[in-house]
Amino acid sequence: MILINNLQARYSRHRLTIDAAIDRVIDRGYVILGPEVKGFEADFARYIGASHCIGVANGTDAIELGLRGLGVAAGDMVATVANAGMYTTISLLAIGAAPYFMDVDARRQLTSLDEVMRAVGAGCRAVVITHLYGAGVQDIASIASYCSEHGVLLLEDCAQAHGAKIDGRHVGTFGGAASFSFYPTKNLGALGDGGAVVTSDAATADRIMKLRQYGWSSKYVVTIAGARNSRLDEIQASVLSDFLPFLDEENSRRRAIAARYAASISHPLIELMPPRNDDGYVAHLYVILAQNREGLRTHLTACGIASDVHYPLPDHRQPLLSDRFAAVTLPVTERLAGRNLTLPCYPEMTDEDVDAVIAAVNGWAP
Repeated sequence: MILINNLQARYSRHRLTIDAAIDRVIDRGYVILGPEVKGFEADFARYIGASHCIGVANGTDAIELGLRGLGVAAGDMVATVANAGMYTTISLLAIGAAPYFMDVDARRQLTSLDEVMRAVGAGCRAVVITHLYGAGVQDIASIASYCSEHGVLLLEDCAQAHGAKIDGRHVGTFGGAASFSFYPTKNLGALGDGGAVVTSDAATADRIMKLRQYGWSSKYVVTIAGARNSRLDEIQASVLSDFLPFLDEENSRRRAIAARYAASISHPLIELMPPRNDDGYVAHLYVILAQNREGLRTHLTACGIASDVHYPLPDHRQPLLSDRFAAVTLPVTERLAGRNLTLPCYPEMTDEDVDAVIAAVNGWAP
């Protein structure tokens, strides 16, 4: 079976690196907010091109604490997309902020400056831009300028876009802050949960550092509301430090797999997103649009090919929120949710694996 993401293959390839990273922590006996976390924070900030990186427990905490660090508070209206798995919306609900949903482009499934302008015109105090499926939002610089001119806070959600660049600049450096996830299947993944917020604003970084550890200004002295215990641990930081030098090479392999899919998959009932083989694309997920999606999934399973759906239910149609947003329509988001299908795309795939996926998709006879 060709899996949607083969972590066993990843860990086997990096076993010596992983063992050495874990041994460093065990030998030192310092397991929480120690030198490995500080070292990774410095390395990742340098890699991204930001002044500060604050490690936290997971990517969802990174979104919430990033927003809180920027100053988003209860009652604020915050714009986000509804096609990215509810993670930002969950964070907004935790703050007590009100989600305002933007639609996305039908071809790339990313939001646009026009949608941001609509959201700001509706009264949004902040905007979250999601770089989805490994694709950087190409007009992020224009979005950042527009938000700045209108006094609107901007957080970039880069959970699926580690290493992507727009105009030579890493995503995550355009807004006031950016959130990252290090969930194991991410382009830069740990052995478990982990996340980080990056920013080049010292005051924002200071607030987030307090927010991740009880709101302390010093030990046992709480000075800031909305905090929690959300710390990236030393073992995960150590592993991430050793994985970081491989990131660009592995992103190149992901792009190569995506390029082969784009060049070779051809089926009348399948639509491919526009091919993209530039630095703004790191191919976190390879998503196609399929008519009779479940029929294709059944066929792929019979061929030994795993698939997944990212994401089947838009945020504004989730049971938790469906009554509250019953009047909201996002035509593109809603249509895509019924057709999206994710194919295997990860660096450990062999050329033979890629050929097998292409053959299985092209061989589908509904």
